[in-house]
Order: sequence, then structure tokens, then C-alpha cells
Amino acid sequence: MEQRYSGEEKIGHIVSEFPGASNLFKELKIDFCCGGNRSLGDAIRQRKLDEGDVLRRLNKSFAEWKQKEAHDQTDWRVAPISELIDHIIHVHHAYLRVELPLLSEFITKLLRVHGLTHGELSTLHRQFHQMKIELEQHLMIEEESLFPLMKEYATHPSRALLERTLKGLRDVENDHSAVGDYLQEMRAATEGYALPHDACRTYTITFHKLVELESDLFQHIHLENNILFPRIEEQAV
Repeated sequence: MEQRYSGEEKIGHIVSEFPGASNLFKELKIDFCCGGNRSLGDAIRQRKLDEGDVLRRLNKSFAEWKQKEAHDQTDWRVAPISELIDHIIHVHHAYLRVELPLLSEFITKLLRVHGLTHGELSTLHRQFHQMKIELEQHLMIEEESLFPLMKEYATHPSRALLERTLKGLRDVENDHSAVGDYLQEMRAATEGYALPHDACRTYTITFHKLVELESDLFQHIHLENNILFPRIEEQAV
């Protein structure tokens, strides 16, 4: 079996080349979006995982992916930047605009009904809504300012446009780090979204949707931090 990965590669690079790696990393709680610049080996040691087992599973998944020719999906590392931006807007931004208001209602209902017996719901409610406010502002900044700059630079490159784009890019990266912190705090407060014994249907649906939200945000931030932004930054070299 081909040993594609040794552990020295950056996590973001692995997921950019082999998107299916995100499933394994999510299972092992290895951050591949905001933590994409770390080497896989460092992340494995930090999580106190069996490095040999992780690399074996990763390389096995990669080999199976190649055999099935599942890599015929869009390679965002080389696709036109405008297509990648449109994909982020129409898939990930659209998802957030639907799910954030729904989750706000569900989490508020949980706090009202179960808050007295489950104190962690107060933390979840606070962290989620702080994240929601920042994400909604973040989407507007990207769609109304940063992404149009990136598209303009991609078609009519200039030093002035590049400098404006890079400045906006830095601000957005800071937003991503904050979102990553909120996700960690929400997961910690709920012990990994573990359902209590008295969980009602709304409780179950809410936690399920929060896990989906986390997964989508990981992929969303990965596409920006590890693929889109580096492609712009390369132009500054």
C-alpha cells in the first residue's frame, strides 16, 4: 500500500489534496480548519493518539479513494478562484443563512425548558449566539467586500488590489480563529454533544444539527484558510 503520508505534512495540505481525510480527522478531533497549518504529527502527539494507527488508517483511506477514482470531484487548488468563491457562497454561506436562525430558536427553547436542570445550556446559548452574531457579520464582509476584491484581483491583478485584498484577508482569518474557539467551547460545555437521559425530541434534533453545523464550518473554513487564502497570498511572493 502506498505510504502517501508520513505525519510531517501540514493538516490543511492533506485535506486539500485528499478531502476524505476530513472524516478521519473529525472522528479523531484533529482540527483541520483553524489548525490546518500544524503538521499531522504534532496534532497526533498533542491528542496523545497512536501515530502508527492514525497514519495507517489515513494511508489506507487515501489508497481506497484513488482506486475508486473518487478524486474526480473539483480540485479547488487549481479551479478558477471565482468558482471557488461562488462555491463557498452558494454552499456554505447559504447553509449558514438557513441553519443559524433555526438553531437559535431551538437552543433558546432548550434553555427555557431544560435550563434549570441542565446548567450547560446557558453556556451553549451564550456561546452559540455570540458566534451567530460574528458569523452573520463575517458573511456580509466576505460577500460585500473581500470576495469581490478577490475576484477583481483574479481578473485584473495589480499591486494596489493585492494589498487591499491581503488586508481584508487577515481580518477574516482572525474571525475564523474566533469561530473555532466558539465551536470548541460549545462542544466542551455539552461533553461532545452527549444527550442527557431526559433528552426530548427537540434536544436530540438540536444536538444533531449542532454536530452538522460544526462539520460544515470545518469544511467552510478549511476551503478558505487552506486553499483560497493561500492562493491569493502566493501572488505576494
